[in-house]
Amino acid sequence: MELVIVVVILALIEYYIFGALVGWARGKYGVSAPAVSGDPVFERYYRVQQNTLEQLMGFIPAILIYGYYGNALIAAGLGMVFIIARVIYLYAYVADPAKRGLGFVLGWLATIFMMFAGLWSVGRQLL
Repeated sequence: MELVIVVVILALIEYYIFGALVGWARGKYGVSAPAVSGDPVFERYYRVQQNTLEQLMGFIPAILIYGYYGNALIAAGLGMVFIIARVIYLYAYVADPAKRGLGFVLGWLATIFMMFAGLWSVGRQLL
């Protein structure tokens, strides 16, 4: 389970790095807070951060539940897939939002697997 916790912390660090990139993009593209629109490239960085926050809402409970009730090693591995997928998503989205699909799908599949595997694992424990 310790590996799962390390992966959760890495995912949170990644999210805060994405937030720092939004701050950097604000300066580079001249988008003063609290504005969240203006330069299209800034908006891409901002959307990556917001989309990652949305994904974390499912990812964190899924990895913790599956890691505890299912298989912690597989959960940690899938968690790393999620983290790498978000980096792929970042680079693809900033370059061309239409090409963000691979990063999204990889992270989403990892999370969905852990959700259902966690549910299955908890169900087995109940029986």
